[in-house]
Parts: sequence; structure tokens; C-alpha cells
Amino acid sequence: MSMMTATGVRGSAPLPDSSEFLQAVMMAEPIPASGAVRQEDILQFVADPATHGGLPVRRIDTHGAAVFLVGDRALKIKRAVRFPFLDYSTPARRKIACEQELVVNRRFAPQIYRRVLPITRKADGTLELGGDGEAIEWAVDMMRFDERRTVDHLAAAGPLAPDLVTAIADVIAASHRSAPEAATAPWIASIELIIADNTASFTSGGFPADQIAALDRASRAAFERHRGLLGQRGAQGFVRRCHGDLHLANIVVIDSAPVLFDAIEFDPLIASVDVLYDLAFPLMDFVHYGRCGAAAELLNRYLAITPSQNDDAFGLLPLMLSMRAAIRAKVMLSRPADDAGTMRGNRETAGAYFALAARLISPPQPRLLAVGGLSGTGKSVLARALAGRIPPLPGAVVLRSDVARKRLFGVGDTERLPPTAYSPEVTAEVYRGLGERAAHILAQGHSVIVDAVFAKAEERQAIEAIATDAGCAMLGLYLIADLATRIDRVSRRVGDASDATPDIVRQQQAYAQDAVGWTEIDAAGTPDQTLASAKAALGRDDQACST
Repeated sequence: MSMMTATGVRGSAPLPDSSEFLQAVMMAEPIPASGAVRQEDILQFVADPATHGGLPVRRIDTHGAAVFLVGDRALKIKRAVRFPFLDYSTPARRKIACEQELVVNRRFAPQIYRRVLPITRKADGTLELGGDGEAIEWAVDMMRFDERRTVDHLAAAGPLAPDLVTAIADVIAASHRSAPEAATAPWIASIELIIADNTASFTSGGFPADQIAALDRASRAAFERHRGLLGQRGAQGFVRRCHGDLHLANIVVIDSAPVLFDAIEFDPLIASVDVLYDLAFPLMDFVHYGRCGAAAELLNRYLAITPSQNDDAFGLLPLMLSMRAAIRAKVMLSRPADDAGTMRGNRETAGAYFALAARLISPPQPRLLAVGGLSGTGKSVLARALAGRIPPLPGAVVLRSDVARKRLFGVGDTERLPPTAYSPEVTAEVYRGLGERAAHILAQGHSVIVDAVFAKAEERQAIEAIATDAGCAMLGLYLIADLATRIDRVSRRVGDASDATPDIVRQQQAYAQDAVGWTEIDAAGTPDQTLASAKAALGRDDQACST
């Protein structure tokens, strides 16, 4: 069975650690450290099956560590090396590094990170794992897990279940809520350094000079435009000690639940970033794997359960997403390879991430999509399915009237409201709030889908005016289905934000339906059939996801 450890490395070839910091460092030659020869003796001891009762051992070497996979265990030993900004040259330093890794990652993955294990020497000079003798080396003792369950593998294999994407958003949001606040100035100052380092890597990697220059210019310009917003978010408490390296290979599903692992531990400044920059890594990676539906679902779920001030930060997404794609391109350029085929594959992957970085930094104009129809026509199902197909990437923000009404009354999404909450005055307030929020998001360059009944002409005219005022394209879709189909769908709803009942569906038959003036979609068939009709009405966009 193919397995991996919490180091994020896989396979038998030596691979570099995947953090941004080490990628900038590892191009330099490591400085030989005292004790390096003696440490190799220790590594050979840990690699010996006899040390583990005869169990087979697989050793994986990285620039900063040696990892040993044996049974249900993974042991990670820091290598006796010094880099300009990383010093593991003595056992004392390596012990501290192991302890830091344990503390940092137990916050995310306590079930993976077990303990710091001493490697000891008996009086007769023989070595022992966790013995009572003198401790001469240290290892992070971790649970071994199936690498096929990391989310990069799952995303490469096919679409992800919506419940899993929701769970990923929930665990990321929870990690941000619990993360300590961090200083803002170092984070902002690091952005220019990251851009410059990416550019230097692409130049040395031989990418087209004009494309490198264009990406560099656009990235720097975006940073200057939003420097003030970055500072404002820091003042609001959104710069925190985050995971720091949250690409999809560092999220694994264990016992049906997503677990974040391999967080940056060696320098807190590297992981002290805006929470949206932390989120941008999995968002970008989902797009890379062609899972834009998952990316949009992740974004929308995160927004739904985090502070409303995140609605003010959509302008940051192109820069943050592009930086994350550029970092992954740089990582792949610097990844060692034992053969020409692996080298070619790494280069192709780097090129794909580089191209994605260029796409993300220059997003197309936003658009507004309104999805209307009576209860049971499948508006919300369609809106969620379309979100990942509406550029700019990673997809549109979905605003649902049912959820907005619950927010207005300060109740949970599935808590039923009384009939008074559906008075004409309250409904008008709900639509007004949807329009204001849509306008605010559009003004920042991001697209919106508004999901509401839109039975009245004035409601449709109001949302059309939002698009006109924003100077963006607008498309209205109006879903139609027969009464029996709508009653059946509403009857089968469980745990939904809608308060519609079969009786309410029947009452809606009395609505006066003038000529709607929007594109009508026959929604009586399957959700896939409705989606196909909607996609045909939308047309194709150059930045839309291809899957």
C-alpha cells in the first residue's frame, strides 16, 4: 500500500521540503556541520529493520530531514545541516526543532504528531529508540497514513464530495479562529520579497522573459494598489500565525475527516500571514487540478462561517492566488529528479502553475448572475453548481435569499422562521440587502450569483440595476418546473435553509407571472440537465474552469 508521512514527501526519490521558506534557501549549498558523520551512523541504525523487530523500513531523504516509514509509524529526524537561515547543526538545535514541529503541528493534527522520541546510546555504545541511556539524537514520532487520502490525490482522481469540501472549509476556518494574531508589518514587507524571489526563480528556470516580466509587473502593481487594505486587515486581526503551507498535499482525510498537517514550524514569520493568503493555497490548488467547483464551494463556505469583514477583501484574491501558484511553480522548478522523465514532469507541472499564476493576476471583469424561480425549481442547487464556472477564478460568491433572511433575524440557517418573517416589508429588506452586498462584491472585481425567487418585476429590475451601476455584464435565469415536481422536491428537503413547504408551493401558484424577460430554463428534469441548459445560456469564458 502506498503510504506517506506528515512530512508531505512521497515516493522513494529525495524530495525537498515544500515550504516557501526552504524553497528560497535550498538553492544554496548546505554547510557541513559538526556531527554529520556520526549522525549518518544513527540514520543507518534507524533504517535497519532489526531496529524495528524485523519490519521493513523505507527511508526518504529531504534537504532538511530523513524520514523512516515502518509499520504504522513514521520517524522524522532533522539532518545535521546548516543553511543561511536554518541551523540544525547540533543535537540541541535539532531537539528544539523537533519540539517546535510537535507543538505547531499538534494544533492542526494531534492524531498524527505523537511525541519527540530520543535516540539513545547504552553504556556499551549500542543505540536504542527511546531508551534510558544518553540521548544523542531526536526524532518526531508520527502516525503513518495512506497517501492516497491526501486531497491532492483525491482532486486528481475526480470531483470531491461537497460534504468533504465543506469539512475542509470548516477545519481551515477553525484553525484561523484559534490562531494567535501576528504583526502586520513583517507580513506586508514579505510580499515584495516573495514576488522578487519568484521572478528570480522563473528567470533562472528559463521561462519566457516577457511572461516573467508581465507577471512581475502585474503582481507589484496589485500589491501597491492594495497595500492599504492589507494594513487595514492586519489592524482588524486577520494577520495570524497560520498553517503557512496549506496546499492540497498537506491536507489528508483520516477517518472521513480532513486533517491539516506539515505546517511551517521553523520560522513563525513565514506562517504569520493574512488568513485569506492561507486560504488562497487550497483555493488555487483546486483550480490547478481542474476542481473549480470545489474551489468555489470552499470559498463560499469559508465566507459563510467567518467574519463579514472578509467581504471587503475580494480585491486581494487575484494577488494572493497568483502568488500561491507562482510559489508552487518555483517549488517544482527546484525539485530534484533522478531521471529525465521525472525532470520533464516536474518542468511541465511548474509550467502549468506558472501559467495559472499569470491567469490569476489578470482576472476578467466580474459579472452578475441572477437565478430565479418558484420554490422547488432547484435554484440553489443550480447556483452552487454554476459558481465554479463564473470567472474570475476561483468562482462566484453565491448570495441566497433564504440564508440572508435567516441572517436578518439572527438565527441558524436551518431554524424555521415564523410567517411574519415573510411579510412584504421583510422580503423587501432581504432583497435590498442582497443587492447591496452584491454591489459591494462586484465593485471589488469579483462575480456574484444571487439566488432568490424574483417573482416580482420590481425585484428583477432592482438586481438588473445593480449590474448596470457596476458596469458589469448581467444574466438572469428563471427556472420553471411543474407543480408536482416542485412539491416533491420541497417535501424531500432535509436540513435546508428554505422554509418552503408543499402548502407554500401551492400558494405560489397564485403569483401573477408577467413576462419575466430573463432566460427561461426548463428545470423539471435532473440537476445535470438543468445545469447543461444553464451552461449553454452562459456561454464560454476564457478564465472559466475547464472541468
